[in-house]
Amino acid sequence: MDRQLWRQFPQVEPQLVALQDYLLAAVQLDNQPIHSKILALLNAGGKLLRPGYFYLFAAFGDEASPTQLQAGAAALEILHVGTLIHDDVIDESPTRRGVRTIQMKYGQRNAIYAGDFMFTAYFNQVLKSTDDRDLIQNHIDAMHRILQGELSQMALNYREDVNVDAYLKEIAGKTAELFALSCYQGAKLAGAPAAVSDSAREIGLTIGSAYQILDDILDYAGDPKKTRKPVLEDLRSGVYSLPLILAIPQAPRDFHRLLKKKQNMTTADIEQVQNLVTQYNGVGAAHELATGLTDQALALIDQLPTSQATTDLTRLTRMLLRRDH
Repeated sequence: MDRQLWRQFPQVEPQLVALQDYLLAAVQLDNQPIHSKILALLNAGGKLLRPGYFYLFAAFGDEASPTQLQAGAAALEILHVGTLIHDDVIDESPTRRGVRTIQMKYGQRNAIYAGDFMFTAYFNQVLKSTDDRDLIQNHIDAMHRILQGELSQMALNYREDVNVDAYLKEIAGKTAELFALSCYQGAKLAGAPAAVSDSAREIGLTIGSAYQILDDILDYAGDPKKTRKPVLEDLRSGVYSLPLILAIPQAPRDFHRLLKKKQNMTTADIEQVQNLVTQYNGVGAAHELATGLTDQALALIDQLPTSQATTDLTRLTRMLLRRDH
């Protein structure tokens, strides 16, 4: 948990502090080596952004018990970590949050089982949070869209002709859907006013899309010491994200000369792609789109009922979508 971040939001910090211990108890696994890696991942400094948004939207209502809310918040983080474990297998990532990944330490098969285990733990917490069939169905539908987004990314790998619309559709499932689920479930579970719950999903989708775009910008222009992951990791895996997508049409031949090598690109080739993306304003153009989405999210939040939660949502979203790591 990023204590430095959440100390600025005393309305939700106590719940997130308590959630940290709850999460560790919620993912008990007999296989001790895998269990220890899951615990290390949960303890390795994740921001708990999705539970944070969940609790902020839950502050608009008072119908759910603290126990229900804690289970609802835990479900979201467990689902997020499960998807990360599977992502590491697909991307062959050596580290996650500064911790050696399960697939690097124990192999892809065990990592896939570990991710699957996290999905079962997720649904266990969903059932502890609510017996409302509609809310449970919402979780199922959201997970379906998340997995569709992951499969869409695989279909787009190494595609030089991928366009912005296809990219936005893919990240809507891959990243934005979980933010949307977090905001909506917080509002609905707590019995928030209709004006809040009706807007929650759209706010989450917009925030999540901007968040992923900024992540992709940092993959090209970020400081690895701050982002805690190697620069251009996505490109190495054949994932062509927004900065590259926006730059390719400006010099298609220059990019094709390098990208046609696919997984055989050398470190020097990748550095040339990075330089071309900067030269042809891919990073700058992506920033413009992220800024537009950020402004859209803030405008939607501004329409919520005046409260401390609204103030905190505005502040958190500004910090999150204008970050450098």
